Amino acid sequence: MIYLQLFLSFLKIGLFGFGGGLAIFSLIQHEVEQYGWMTQEEFVDILAISQVTPGPIGINCATYVGYTTTGNIWGSLLATTAIVIPSLVIMLSICKVYFVISSRFQRNIYFTRTMHMLRLSVLGLIGAAALLLMKPVGQPSVSFIDGSSWIIFAVTCLLTIAPMFIKKSANPLKSALNILSHPILLIIMAGVAGYFIYS
Repeated sequence: MIYLQLFLSFLKIGLFGFGGGLAIFSLIQHEVEQYGWMTQEEFVDILAISQVTPGPIGINCATYVGYTTTGNIWGSLLATTAIVIPSLVIMLSICKVYFVISSRFQRNIYFTRTMHMLRLSVLGLIGAAALLLMKPVGQPSVSFIDGSSWIIFAVTCLLTIAPMFIKKSANPLKSALNILSHPILLIIMAGVAGYFIYS
């Protein structure tokens, strides 16, 4: 019975919990108090642990509540799975719709140009957020540590947008740029460059 309660509670939280981890703590607290899974002190401890461990706070909290409630790993897996299911289903549905639309209109020049402009817009939004984070507190001007930081930032931006401007998909340069512009590889390369420059 406790497993069914856990699953239904966290499925509901995953479905109606908007605003990220901190926003759904009240929903989790309501379910914990409703079923009497743990004391208020235990729940506060779980919130603290969820915030300091890596990963999304809401999912961490679901994992710890599931484990604390049942006393085994199956409870934590069940609660974690339940809170993730709604988001997973919604994102898979959106991706399916996108792939259907993109395969149907991939030869349409207007669709292609729109997608390119959206990519550039997203890059601009990320760049604007990065520039805001670079601004020292209390100072009006934007500055990096030094010129090397600007070079790393510029190369990362160029590698991100360069594949969009090469027309032929069979072009070896486009293939190489597609590999180099992968986000995980960019993060690793920027980290390695930063390590050798600043260590």
